[in-house]
Amino acid sequence: MTTLSWDRSNPFTIDITATAANVDGYGHVSTHNYVQWMIDCAFAHSAALGLPEETCKQMGRGMAAIQFDVQLLGSAYEGDELQVATWIVEPDGKLRLGRQFQIIHIASGRTLAKGKFKFVCTNLNTGKAARMPQIFKETYIVASEPIAPE
Repeated sequence: MTTLSWDRSNPFTIDITATAANVDGYGHVSTHNYVQWMIDCAFAHSAALGLPEETCKQMGRGMAAIQFDVQLLGSAYEGDELQVATWIVEPDGKLRLGRQFQIIHIASGRTLAKGKFKFVCTNLNTGKAARMPQIFKETYIVASEPIAPE
C-alpha cells in the first residue's frame, strides 16, 4: 500500500469504495459525492469524539455548515478505494469552527480533493445560531498540525 501524505497530522479517516451509483455520465465519480463524503466524515468524527447525532439532538445543538470550498484535483472511478480525512481547525470556543478535509486515492496516494468548511453552532429547534455548549468547546479542539503546504 502507498504511504498516504496527509496535509495535517493526526487525521480522522473513513474508508470509501466508489460504487456505480457514485459515477456520472462521464464515467467518473460525480462531484457531489466528494462533498457528501466530507460531510459523512465530519459526522463520523463527531461521533468518535463522543458527540453523535443523537446526543446533539438531545441537547438541541449542532454544527451547521455555513460555507465550504472544495478543490477537485483528480478523478475517482467505480471500484476505487479512497480515504477521507478531516481535522478540526479554527474553533473560536463560542459559535464557530472550521474543518479541513482531504480525500486520497489509496492505491496511488494521489489527493483527489481538498475542502475547507466553516460551521456555526445552531439551536436545532429554531435553526438560529447559538453559543456552543461546554461539551462542544471541550471536544471540538485542534488536535493536529499542518505538515504539508495548503
